[in-house]
Amino acid sequence: MVSNSEKIPVIVVCGPTASGKTAVGVELALRLGGEVVSADSMQIYKGLAISTAKPSPEEMRGVPHHLMDFLEPDEPFSVADYVKMARECISDIRSRGKLPIIVGGTGLYINSLIDNISFDHIVSDDSLRKELEAEALEMGKEHMHEKLRSLDPEAADRIHPNNVIRVIRAIEMCLLSGRTGSENREESRKNESPYEPCMIGLTCFDRQVLYNRIDRRVDKMLEAGLEAEVRAVYEKYRLRTAFNAIGFKEMIPYFEGECSLEEAADKIKQETRHYAKRQLTWFRRDVRITWTDTANSEQFDGIISNCLNIVAKSKIM
Repeated sequence: MVSNSEKIPVIVVCGPTASGKTAVGVELALRLGGEVVSADSMQIYKGLAISTAKPSPEEMRGVPHHLMDFLEPDEPFSVADYVKMARECISDIRSRGKLPIIVGGTGLYINSLIDNISFDHIVSDDSLRKELEAEALEMGKEHMHEKLRSLDPEAADRIHPNNVIRVIRAIEMCLLSGRTGSENREESRKNESPYEPCMIGLTCFDRQVLYNRIDRRVDKMLEAGLEAEVRAVYEKYRLRTAFNAIGFKEMIPYFEGECSLEEAADKIKQETRHYAKRQLTWFRRDVRITWTDTANSEQFDGIISNCLNIVAKSKIM
């Protein structure tokens, strides 16, 4: 058993989109001598700075950020890939006497990393994968999502029907292992975690404030050139991995003349709000997370003070 004194201290800043994770993570890194390890499943891709709300150099404020902007949009990337690379980043950060700060909203990435999930027993079958992909093309995404629901209702609740790649992978894992995703995760918890996490959840306790922020963020993305960014990637790659990102799939009907830009923008806002609700549902199941309210962004010093108090009470440092 690994004693607490031997475990690597890490801070986790998590929560729904538009809750202020980037700014808080950077400020904590500056105050505590840390570096950021991103836990965002879409910020890994190149060329998607606007649509994934990737922090700018000005927002990073000189703090090193890892696992961002390193993969082409048509390249596959699994949670197992993320965990392997994040572990390497954490080891490197720690070896230089810095504090690893995990920042992001992809709950599966965060939990798989912090809980030291092993993926050694996870198998795949190329022929089955191709059969499922052919079935999806013939029968459609809703059919595949219902198929997943019959096998693993919890996974179906967690994975959006539009994310056909993840739906297919979840079905494949159920069929090959004979177990649901949650049962597979339990099987994966073979080794004790080497990390001692302090988990900080950010959200707006007034849900409408969060939704208003999401709407404003989408408007700002459009002003910053979202349409051109998405069109460039769409024309180069067509329907590949990155098109699971909110902000991409909603623009395709506009490119194909099926809706107006305003209608596409409204759809992006709606889908982002739904995504934020799913993120909150995921994170609220984790009792280790201490939540702080970020509704009043003008009181940033107070938000940081709350976060620092959470770190102090955790006694990880």
